[in-house]
Amino acid sequence: MPLRNLADVEAIKHELKMGNILILKITPLARKNIEDVKKAVNELSVFTQSIGGDIASLGEERVVIVPDSIKIWRPETVVSKKSPTAA
Repeated sequence: MPLRNLADVEAIKHELKMGNILILKITPLARKNIEDVKKAVNELSVFTQSIGGDIASLGEERVVIVPDSIKIWRPETVVSKKSPTAA
C-alpha cells in the first residue's frame, strides 16, 4: 500500500484493525515531505503498539505493520560476555 499523504494513516489503521498485514511503500510521501513520513511512521508506531501489533522497517522504502496476532521475526542480538582479565 503506498503512503502518499498523512490522510492515508487512517486507512492504514483501519486495515490493521481488520487484522490485515500491511507493507507500506513510503517513497511516494518521502518524495514530497520527509517530515510527514516521520510523523506518519511515528503515529503508526504508537497506534500499532497500542493494539499489541508490531512494526518494522523493510529497508529504506518500506515498512511492514502486523496486527496483534502476528509478530515480526528479528534476529537475536548476541551480547558478548567479556571475561575479566587479570591485572
